[in-house]
Amino acid sequence: MERRKAEIKMHGITAGLLTHDENGYHFVYDKQYLLSTSPEPISLTLPLQDEPFISKVMFPFFDGLIPEGWLLDIAEKNWKLNPRDKMGLLLACCRDCIGAVSVHPTKEDK
Repeated sequence: MERRKAEIKMHGITAGLLTHDENGYHFVYDKQYLLSTSPEPISLTLPLQDEPFISKVMFPFFDGLIPEGWLLDIAEKNWKLNPRDKMGLLLACCRDCIGAVSVHPTKEDK
């Protein structure tokens, strides 16, 4: 399995990095973000901390950003996405989410 990464932004500022590899999902806050004057957690379930969060399945917060229903159907058909590929769906569909958080492919995932 190839390792895929997404830059997670909060109000347009890099807040952290989400990675998916053979061991699951990892989210870690950006050091500069944590040291900024008023960092905010991207979610109550992902509080500010130096240590990475690790999960075998997609973190519920990020899973909740993925479109559902007819919008997901359109995304799957137009971009030929697998509905079970949560990281692929995030990378393709979540650059312009409602709210403060957005998901952006890293340079290596474009």
